[in-house]
Amino acid sequence: MQAVLVAVVVAGCAVFGYATARSQAEESARLQAQAVARAVADAPSVHAAVRGPDPSAALQPYAERVRADSGVDFVTIMDPAGVRWTHRDPRRIGERFLGNTAAALHGRTFSETYTGTLGPSIRVVTPIQDGGRITGLVAAGITVEAIGDRLARQLAVLAWVAAGALALGALGTYVVNARLRRHTHGMNAAELSRMYDYHEATLHAVREGLLMLDGQRRVSLVNDGARDLLALGRADVRGRNVAELGLPAPLTGALLAAEPRVDEVHLTGERVLVVNTSPVTSGGRRGTVVTLRDHTDLQALAGELDHERGFTQALRSQAHEAANRLHTVVSLIELGRTREAVDFATAELELAQSLTDQVVTAVDEPVLAALLLGKAAQAHERGVELVVAAGTGVAAGALPASLPVRDLVTVLGNLVDNAVDAVTGTPGARVTVTARTLHDPAELRLTVADNGPGVPDGAEVFQAGWSGKGPGRGLGLALVRQTVRRHGGTVAAGRGVHGGAEFTVRLPLREGAPA
Repeated sequence: MQAVLVAVVVAGCAVFGYATARSQAEESARLQAQAVARAVADAPSVHAAVRGPDPSAALQPYAERVRADSGVDFVTIMDPAGVRWTHRDPRRIGERFLGNTAAALHGRTFSETYTGTLGPSIRVVTPIQDGGRITGLVAAGITVEAIGDRLARQLAVLAWVAAGALALGALGTYVVNARLRRHTHGMNAAELSRMYDYHEATLHAVREGLLMLDGQRRVSLVNDGARDLLALGRADVRGRNVAELGLPAPLTGALLAAEPRVDEVHLTGERVLVVNTSPVTSGGRRGTVVTLRDHTDLQALAGELDHERGFTQALRSQAHEAANRLHTVVSLIELGRTREAVDFATAELELAQSLTDQVVTAVDEPVLAALLLGKAAQAHERGVELVVAAGTGVAAGALPASLPVRDLVTVLGNLVDNAVDAVTGTPGARVTVTARTLHDPAELRLTVADNGPGVPDGAEVFQAGWSGKGPGRGLGLALVRQTVRRHGGTVAAGRGVHGGAEFTVRLPLREGAPA
């Protein structure tokens, strides 16, 4: 189509050029003939010859010189009756002039195209005036054939220009088409349109987040999933730098990083995201493709599964310990040491029942009670004493529907696990848990303290990735803060009365209650 367009434009320009050149050639011939005729009619020698006895003898050589010097095809001088005094062919001298002379006999100069002895020509006829009296006429002209020869030479140049323009246009068309095909991977307009439709449908259909950044880390594309996961709303963020989106600093750093990121876990205000980035390079950095997956629910379920595993291990451990104690009691009875067997069994029962009674009495919420009992068993296996502090009290039904128990399991479970990890191996390791509801203001306050080394000064313990237990950890406390903030609460870390770390969580029990 582009080649056809170029050909049509060149052909149109050539036709216009031909018409213009022909018109200009005819006008140029008329002006040239007029200038020659007027010059001859005004020449003093011509006036003198006309008054002489034999005008033809004097005017014929003069007219031929003028014709040869001026480039016209004929210069004819005649008397007022139209009888020729000069002619290109001397044999025609004395014959009548073939053409119109009426206007010239009235003193006017005029031009016309007429067929005379030399064929069709453009001629100009002007009067020779002597004292207001017309004493003769001068006709100068250029044949149409001569004009055609001039036009043919101009058209040859025009043809070469048109051919060059057509060749250049064809070459440009080929280069543009080849370059376009390379950039579009050989797809034509219909295929590109169809791909764009699929592209748009896919962006809206994919639940995962997709973010595309250009070389200056500006958003060039964002789908609906990414808007939801990053809480961008409906605002148009295309063209904005990633640093201007108000995302958490670690997530912003991952998006701005030059190297690829694979399955990195990052926290936003309410979500746990798995982030993958891949740079787009082609002789230089062209941009970055970012995919986002929502692992909030999966992370919560994984936490619950970890707690369930802990309960299972605790039950298995307790079953093993119960079997050992039972074997001890049976062996004492077999040895006839009945009294010692009764004392041993009673002491063990009182020890186990004491913690159970303490937890169940203080915490009526069954899930939290089960969590504390399970964590106590796990801590005992690791040589850590878990103590439910005096003043603990969570009545059944005290927790509103807006505060799911599973979120409390996430908060309390992670705090207890971190505390147990911190004091494991410490002589006299101890973790103290306090959970109680307050009515003024209406809030739930959870406190987990230990007698370990405490929190290092200036440590960002709630930042995702921070951990004192090595790489690949550091998500538990970040999840605690995220969960607490989601319910409008606060969490703080400090130093406890026993020198170790103390974490305090305050959660409002009704909407709008201060925390």
